[in-house]
Amino acid sequence: MTERVPLPSDVAELLSAVVEALDLPIPSIESADERKHYRLLEDRTMYALVALRCLLRHRDHPDLADDAAYIRRCTAETPVTYTPFRSSRTEEAR
Repeated sequence: MTERVPLPSDVAELLSAVVEALDLPIPSIESADERKHYRLLEDRTMYALVALRCLLRHRDHPDLADDAAYIRRCTAETPVTYTPFRSSRTEEAR
């Protein structure tokens, strides 16, 4: 059995930034909210993709902390502007 090696902290930080960017609340059933959700997911996916592509192109000089900061900055600049889905089931789970 191979020994498990923990993720380096800078790798975990980058992956956390990607997850935070893409983990959006489900939109309400209103079509306008669904469109806003889709557009936001599209934008945030693009930002994460740009950071990851740059990282892969410059493998000899990775700056994972800078890439994570870029993703977080872009995430902060593109907040959720739609109404998230609410139901009695989702409210009880909180």
